[in-house]
Amino acid sequence: MTQIDLNCDLGESFGHYVIGYDEQVLPLITSANVACGFHAGDFSVMHQTVERARKNGVAIGAHPGLPDLKGFGRREMKVSPTEVYDMVVYQIGALQAMTAAQGTRMNHVKPHGALYHMASDQQKIAEAVVQAVVDVNPDLLLFGMDGTFLTEVGEKAGLHVIYEAYADRTYQTDGSLTPRSRPDALITDSDQALAQVLEMIQYGTVTTTTREKAKVRAETICVHGDGTAALAFAETIRRELQDRGITIKAWQ
Repeated sequence: MTQIDLNCDLGESFGHYVIGYDEQVLPLITSANVACGFHAGDFSVMHQTVERARKNGVAIGAHPGLPDLKGFGRREMKVSPTEVYDMVVYQIGALQAMTAAQGTRMNHVKPHGALYHMASDQQKIAEAVVQAVVDVNPDLLLFGMDGTFLTEVGEKAGLHVIYEAYADRTYQTDGSLTPRSRPDALITDSDQALAQVLEMIQYGTVTTTTREKAKVRAETICVHGDGTAALAFAETIRRELQDRGITIKAWQ
């Protein structure tokens, strides 16, 4: 029987600034990637998000990003591998403390935004991220895309890598995500998102923006919690996958 995890980036509010539909999305997903204060989130939001995830039986993961609140962690920065290692250890450690304080545990790590793409494309950055995870807790799962340095280095380091695919992003012929700077980067129609998810799960391919097929591995499907269609996507995808006999469950 096929098992699929549904993950979503959560806890991205801070102070009086509120973003996303965390409370509504949580009952629909199985893994929460919790912002750790660098690109979004703060200590109170982290605490609240962990509490909500725990009550909903949702696996909790760290979502470390670059220190860029204004740019939401989506702008690349010139940072050294040592700086990347330190910031990832710092953020994982913060969420690990939050989960321990509430009698639960952290399950996985998924870098955010520009850091995710830098670790996918640059071996030294990938090595820094992976080493940070290994040094904090080698039992943590690592989320990443197939064919990237992040997952390749993670596998070699002995981490349990979970291969991620996206419901609401379009793909290029090399299997990478279409840059957000392009107008066709996002999928805003729930039927189109569902069709893409089903293709990825059933056939291991994705139809690219040029209508070609690219190979993809999909063990966890990401739906972005800050998108206006996040709720509709999560509801539709969960319902349709369950109707097809697919188990919706977090990887442990």
